[in-house]
Amino acid sequence: MNTGPQGVFRALADPTRREILVHLSNESLAIADIASRFDITRTAINKHLAILEEGGLIKREVIGRERRSSLEPGPLKSAFEWLGYFDQFWDGKLSDLQKEIAKEMQEEKGRKK
Repeated sequence: MNTGPQGVFRALADPTRREILVHLSNESLAIADIASRFDITRTAINKHLAILEEGGLIKREVIGRERRSSLEPGPLKSAFEWLGYFDQFWDGKLSDLQKEIAKEMQEEKGRKK
């Protein structure tokens, strides 16, 4: 299992897997239930589930004759916290952009007078 940020980001890299996670955030589902919500084969869904499980984002358990998948949000929190570190860089860049726009607007006002 690759539950570090690399495994989580690999799992999140695909839009189908992200959508599967949204469905699993509401309830645990059997593969047939998940597959019915997508226009791809059960085999493809199973491959997506395997990658999500490798990333630690879901757990699969056997209940009766069904194998149900459910969301494991812990790794998402870790990934979010890891990404949060980079907010400081975006905040600085956005602040610089805001200052530059304000400066250009001031200069534009000065030219119109």
